[in-house]
Amino acid sequence: MTLDNSDQLNQSNTNDLRTRQILGMKGATATETSIWKLRLQLMKPITWIPLMWGVICGAASSGKYTWTLENVLISAACMLLSGPIMTGYTQIMNDYYDREIDAINEPYRPIPSGAISLKQVIAQIWFLLIVGMEIAVSLDFWAGHESFTVTKIAVIGAFLAYIYSAPPLKLKQNGWLGSYALGASYITLPWCVGHALFGELNWKVVAITMFYSLAGLGIAIVNDFKSVEGDRTLGLKSLPVMFGVNRAALISAIMIDVFQIGIAAYLVTLGEQLYASVLMLLIIPQITFQDMYYLRDPLKNDVKYQASAQPFLVIGMLVAGVAMGHAGI
Repeated sequence: MTLDNSDQLNQSNTNDLRTRQILGMKGATATETSIWKLRLQLMKPITWIPLMWGVICGAASSGKYTWTLENVLISAACMLLSGPIMTGYTQIMNDYYDREIDAINEPYRPIPSGAISLKQVIAQIWFLLIVGMEIAVSLDFWAGHESFTVTKIAVIGAFLAYIYSAPPLKLKQNGWLGSYALGASYITLPWCVGHALFGELNWKVVAITMFYSLAGLGIAIVNDFKSVEGDRTLGLKSLPVMFGVNRAALISAIMIDVFQIGIAAYLVTLGEQLYASVLMLLIIPQITFQDMYYLRDPLKNDVKYQASAQPFLVIGMLVAGVAMGHAGI
């Protein structure tokens, strides 16, 4: 027995929706009932990758990473901390406090759809937080950090995740503060953890990554387009709500491009012209995809733009990290 073309198409669409649901992507549907798949959906696996990559960039910028089995395993543990554990914690925290907004924007999410209880959600938040702190302390012991640098960064990240989502501060209510907090969480925190594990974390690394996070602010704005309707209804001042969709997209694109160019200029001052040139070449396709997709219709093309342009941005981050390590920052 074979499926005709319409049956195959329907099956393909169903599989696509299920994949989107589990990965926590936009445009999913509520089809899964397995508690473990629902828990995974809450953690939004699609968001783990940038933070895991940030650890690699930090290890590169330390200039002291070597390819030994021990270092690979430690890097993997740090990526587990930054990605599935702490990012998962952050995403569930955000879903918990955004359940009213999600009921408007993404009603298929586990909490607004009623697929998982609030008690189960709270238990998962605490579990991830505790496991994350245990991993952070273990990494500090491995690195010989008397000041528990990794643990401090993990605590800062957990606190930032809380005030980003929870009242009374709820940083995401302010488009600028919320987007920068998100950008810093994606770039500065994992980068500094990776650097601290294999080198000496210093103020220059922190300052450079915080500057780089302003490009991350632009990326964070891209994520706001999926929730414009709910943000506007509930009075959240995301940049698309404050400035309108098209102006917010332009602000986002400018932030993404200008601050990457700023990093390239900084690499030139370090005498790393080759790496600066490579970074500039990686910015060009991002600008191209902004013109092709993002600026023409941000609401329709936000996901397509991210899929097309962000690989060049994250490769650029690694280029900058290698250059910093080579320059001995």
